Amino acid sequence: MPTYRRRTRIATPIDEVWAFHSTVDGLLELTPDWMNMRIEAVEGPDGERDPDVLRAGSQIRMSIRPFGVVPRQRWISRIVEREPDGDAPVEGSAYFVDDMVDGPFRTWEHTHAFYADGDETVLVDAVEYRLPLGALGDAAGPFAKVGFEGMFRDRHRRTKARFGGA
Repeated sequence: MPTYRRRTRIATPIDEVWAFHSTVDGLLELTPDWMNMRIEAVEGPDGERDPDVLRAGSQIRMSIRPFGVVPRQRWISRIVEREPDGDAPVEGSAYFVDDMVDGPFRTWEHTHAFYADGDETVLVDAVEYRLPLGALGDAAGPFAKVGFEGMFRDRHRRTKARFGGA
């Protein structure tokens, strides 16, 4: 299965970067404008609507319309793992994994990993994916990384800018 990875150093302690990425507001702030994303509903693992923190079991119902030219695509994302998952402080590293319950890909699993390095944080995004259209999608899969590059480059730039970096 193809995998896309991007790594960035953020000049901010891990607790702050982790807290920001653990919310729907963080998702909205990091998503490039050209994705035309709408959050339609958020549900916590206990059924709570619009939880403050996205914990394991949370689901996000959204839609995207890249560049405003393709039909709006529905997407349901679920947080399947999160460590630490409670209110415990982050010690050294943290991560969460979301997968696509329903949406445009056959498979989508996105790992957001955070590593403390002194007063800085190393952010690593890794996406394992399979495109639609069976064998044709499988053949094109490695080339999809080109499309991911702009989106994740922008997400990482926005993360740096959020915390005062260039």
